Amino acid sequence: MSLSVPSHPASAFTPSPLQEGRLGFSARSAASSLVFKFRRSFPQIRASTDFSSSLDTGVSTELDAVSSLSEIVPDTVIFDDFERFPPTAATVSSSLLLGICSLPDTKFRSAVDTALADSECYGLDKSDARLSCFVNKALVNVGGDLAKLVPGRVSTEVDARLSYDTHGIIRKVHDLLKLYNDMDVPPERLLFKIPSTWQGIEASRLLESEGIQTHLTLVYSFAQAAAAAQAGASVIQIFVGRIRDWARNHSGDPEIEAAMKRGEDPGLALVTKAYNYIHKYGHKSKLMAAAVRNKQDLYSLLGVDYIIAPLKILESLKESITSPEEKYSYVRRLSPHTATTYNFSEEELEKWDQKSFASAMGPAAEELLAAGLEGYANQAKRVEDLFRKIWPPPNV
Repeated sequence: MSLSVPSHPASAFTPSPLQEGRLGFSARSAASSLVFKFRRSFPQIRASTDFSSSLDTGVSTELDAVSSLSEIVPDTVIFDDFERFPPTAATVSSSLLLGICSLPDTKFRSAVDTALADSECYGLDKSDARLSCFVNKALVNVGGDLAKLVPGRVSTEVDARLSYDTHGIIRKVHDLLKLYNDMDVPPERLLFKIPSTWQGIEASRLLESEGIQTHLTLVYSFAQAAAAAQAGASVIQIFVGRIRDWARNHSGDPEIEAAMKRGEDPGLALVTKAYNYIHKYGHKSKLMAAAVRNKQDLYSLLGVDYIIAPLKILESLKESITSPEEKYSYVRRLSPHTATTYNFSEEELEKWDQKSFASAMGPAAEELLAAGLEGYANQAKRVEDLFRKIWPPPNV
């Protein structure tokens, strides 16, 4: 069964005029490998621009309805099943490399083996430099293969161990971009996924000023989201479910407690606030909601630019036959129009700098960001450990 997701009309992942196609990004933790967005096959429906939606009589599933209000990005791990789930875009990461190496018959394994046999890397004297070269080549070789298979863009993860080194992040992105250029993959087909530390946000600002598009991830606070928007990040990704999980087991975060006192889910509240900030004040960033746990989460987020949803939710939506008269009301919860009525404090509208950013990061954001960075860093280290064991590859 193929899942098909119609595109939202105001897609941030929609390529520039130089490139057609759409983007998909990984929303999982370090354990995830690859996210594909699937090609369209469902009938379209019309959505109104306010807090209502109108459904064509031909609409037959809940997935048809919700995908007219936000672009739905399936969160899944797929290697060779392109016929069953035709992708339009993908993300390449350390966890994907680990998955490829665990499946020797995958079509991407030769991309990794070719990287490990690269003469330029082989000639480096220092073992750390040689290993970094191998990893860069492997990421880009796989990314280059994916770029041939999908019409949209490929997002490449930047080593999380550089998260507190602005210039290190920029150097890494430049290195990866040069390798992609050597493979004739144009920059408009690429994005670079960077953790939302202050240093990562600064790197995003500088890279965006060069025309290199960035995707800031591991966002758990308004300070991160607002600073990322001010930096001009192309995509900002908030993890709804992880914020909720933290709130269930901890206390003492002012931002979370304020949302809960208003009777709001703190993860959904952050997405709403960030979306309204971006649209009210004219920032170019598009917002992605990740770690969506159930259909009610998805309904509450309708109107946000992108929602990453597990396949179990999408399959349930696709299998649920509905009509305008039936139980679900497909309401656009977020829109540029309603964003204009959202009120922000003077402190929230300030120009963020490192000091104000640090002081505004509550315990939830600090702990969740640290956990995310540790997970990504562990994946990167596992790749290096594996490459040490299998280098040089067989038959080379």
